[in-house]
Amino acid sequence: MFETALTSSDLLFLAQGAGMTLIVTAIAVILGTILGVVFGIFRFQVGPWWAAPVTFVLDIFRSIPLLIQLVLVNAFLGMVLRISLSGFTVACMVLTLYTSAYCAEIVRGAVEAVPNTTRRAARSLGLTWRQDMSYIVLPLATRVALPSWIGLALGVMKDSALVYIVQVTELLKSTQILITRLQEPLFLLLICGAFYFIISFPIARFGGYLEKRWSND
Repeated sequence: MFETALTSSDLLFLAQGAGMTLIVTAIAVILGTILGVVFGIFRFQVGPWWAAPVTFVLDIFRSIPLLIQLVLVNAFLGMVLRISLSGFTVACMVLTLYTSAYCAEIVRGAVEAVPNTTRRAARSLGLTWRQDMSYIVLPLATRVALPSWIGLALGVMKDSALVYIVQVTELLKSTQILITRLQEPLFLLLICGAFYFIISFPIARFGGYLEKRWSND
């Protein structure tokens, strides 16, 4: 018969870690999406040459592994700039920029997918650039970008497990702490995976629902 030393307090500890994962992910995805939309539209609007500096910076965040970014930013702020920030703040900053780099590429591709004929028709009706973007381009681009954006959000949630390196006790770190104390790695990792599934599944299903609904409109 299987026996475990896991208690209800330990499950609550894991739930708190899952809550921290959700908070960090939500902040990074919301702020990263806002920045990503701005950067993506900017890159589309000004063209590749004028947007080259922004593109270069975004490529840096897409190319360097997230773990290295967390370590470097944390060390740079503390050792070079002498700025003392909490691990939570550093994690949110890095994850936000990391998310914005990928979101900008998603937005740029989605905006470019809107047919030029549609945009010319909107402008011929007297719509300003702002009205064109607000009422024509962005609604159409959102449908194109949604599946990739959902995948990005889920990816950021899983990547948030790396923020343990800056002393943030999220879900995986909480699991590691319990593994050290209880010495039940397989069982605890199974519970950790179940927590991740419980968090991820509704998001993925909701994204699929929206995609299916919009495709039938």
